[in-house]
Amino acid sequence: MRFGILLAAASATLVVGLVLQPVVLRALTAASILDVPSSRSSHRRPTPRGGGIAVVAAAATGLLVLPTTRALALPLVTFAAIGLAEDLRGEPVRARLLLQVVAGAGTVALLLPAGAAVPVAASLVAAVAVVGYVNAFNFMDGVDGISALSAIVAGGAYAAAGIWLDLPALAAGGALAAVAAATFLPWNLVHARVFLGDVGSYGLGGLIAALAVYGALRGVPVELVLAPLALYLADTGATLARRMHRREDWLRPHRTHVYQRLTDRGLSHAQVAAATAAASLALCALAALAVAGTPIGRLALDGAALAVLTGYLTSPSWVDRPARPTTLAGRPDA
Repeated sequence: MRFGILLAAASATLVVGLVLQPVVLRALTAASILDVPSSRSSHRRPTPRGGGIAVVAAAATGLLVLPTTRALALPLVTFAAIGLAEDLRGEPVRARLLLQVVAGAGTVALLLPAGAAVPVAASLVAAVAVVGYVNAFNFMDGVDGISALSAIVAGGAYAAAGIWLDLPALAAGGALAAVAAATFLPWNLVHARVFLGDVGSYGLGGLIAALAVYGALRGVPVELVLAPLALYLADTGATLARRMHRREDWLRPHRTHVYQRLTDRGLSHAQVAAATAAASLALCALAALAVAGTPIGRLALDGAALAVLTGYLTSPSWVDRPARPTTLAGRPDA
């Protein structure tokens, strides 16, 4: 891939994201499309949601510029459309899940290498995995900056893997995902003026999941595929398992994710967002070292990655700050 056309795609992504975001914010405000404070939230005032429209438009623009990444634009836009419908009018859980499964299956089918034959069962597992990650990304979008920073880390990790393994579409797709996410930071990192909304969290989650599927189908080592996804999946999976173990109604709204419990322990949104991004970055670095090392070293580094995840999942218990009530008003986490 020529550097010039990649630079043009990244520039288009950056310009569209930065220029479109204030326009989208004004439109959302005028239409009163707001996240209203609730007991499971981490914010104190109603705030426009749907800023992900600009992020998705930015990413799609860049992806469509490059012939090698155009296929990645479809899962981005498809999942974003499902999220937009939820933002605007709400969708029944079953209908939304069915649409997600169809989109996940389409993503896997679209990204298959030419002439490749993948067993139906494996394709179904991959489709369910895509849906699982998209929902995990949505559930984790609950404090300022967390999703944009996480998408930057994930996109950058896949870009690096693509460069290393000579997979131009993975490299370019990851880079454009990171640039698109970065355009949202000025509006959301500190004292958020707008939230991604489901359109943004579904769209970015769908794009990152598509990058993972693309890499997995082309033989990218499992550590490099999973590392950018691991923290969000671990937090969501552990939270779900804990709630089911306690026989709670796990479909009901809650605020018991690790990142929410950290804010309840007194950490700021910026601190929590930075901590999750740093942990994800550490996981990606360990994955790269593991793949490049000896078999014994690989096992040791994989163990270190598990230790990082364990440390993150248990971190609320060792944050030495008083817990504060979980009745703050603000944006829901899902």
